[in-house]
Amino acid sequence: MKEFVPDYHNLINAARNTTADRIPLYEHIVSCGVIEKILGQKFAHLFESSDIADHRHFMTCYCDFFKLMGYDTVSWELCIGQVMPFSGSLGGHKPGHIKNCQDFEEYPWDSVETLFFEKYAVYFDLLRECMPAGMKAVGGPGNGIFECVQEITGYENLCMISFDDPQLYADLFAKVGDVNLGIWKRFLKEYGDIYAVFRFGDDLGFKGSTLLPLNDIRKHILSQYKRIVDEVHSHDKPFLLHSCGCIFDVMEDIIETVGIDAKHSNEDAIAPFSTWLEKYGDRIGNFGGIDMDVLCQQTPDQIRDYTLDILEQSEGHGGVAIGSGNSIADYVPPEGYLAMIKAVREYRGD
Repeated sequence: MKEFVPDYHNLINAARNTTADRIPLYEHIVSCGVIEKILGQKFAHLFESSDIADHRHFMTCYCDFFKLMGYDTVSWELCIGQVMPFSGSLGGHKPGHIKNCQDFEEYPWDSVETLFFEKYAVYFDLLRECMPAGMKAVGGPGNGIFECVQEITGYENLCMISFDDPQLYADLFAKVGDVNLGIWKRFLKEYGDIYAVFRFGDDLGFKGSTLLPLNDIRKHILSQYKRIVDEVHSHDKPFLLHSCGCIFDVMEDIIETVGIDAKHSNEDAIAPFSTWLEKYGDRIGNFGGIDMDVLCQQTPDQIRDYTLDILEQSEGHGGVAIGSGNSIADYVPPEGYLAMIKAVREYRGD
């Protein structure tokens, strides 16, 4: 295999729905556990170190992996929800901290932006330092509006608030929107130069439907998305939305009202990647394609055939970046992931 020369413009072109010089690889997340198995070295534990040299080694290993695999960009985000005081209701299944108006008024909203940059700035600084030539990042401040609200209320409690106190329900989304927009404005000024494409992940649905009523999503969530997407566009950067679930009922709003440039996440049990291409390929970039069940359960030869079929289906459908339909989690067999990578690079002629 000839030496790979990354070019981040390929992912920018795919996000802006134009055909790139080569179809780029894309992942929302590649687990450090999977990376360690492929590289044959341990480095993930260094993320929690207090030594800057350890942080630098972590980031070097992480960034070099993406170049080694044939990516044009490094996927790197750090999540707002994890630094929000009293969070953990979404990922950690803790009881929701905010249950009523008093909890809302007493919540330390003004601290979130400071906490985000105090904890994470070192990693974004090292990302700039360690990024291989020809590469930029894709990501930014992780978590969208819905996920951040759930981090401090919990999903079930949020649904109860929507009936018991509609004003508090509205205020939660508006305040989280204000906080997140503040983080994004500062982030774009300080780190916009090292990112090719910005994104956040906000899972709005499950297999059968959206997780909230459609009008609630339009009124309370998408209105906040638009503020952030407009800010990203003001810096002449494309915006990619990662959202799992069956969200076709709000896709028109997401495209026309919010103005996203590209969308990631697909699951064959909801709709194959070809459906996304046919519905939206002339309007937005489509990222992903390779179903998680395929990566986890099929043989490398089957994964190769499946991936090549997806690549052929993608031809003529605007901007496309290929990778898993969700992310490369710890449970994804490295050999399945590598079979997908090899197939894409074979198709590209790398």
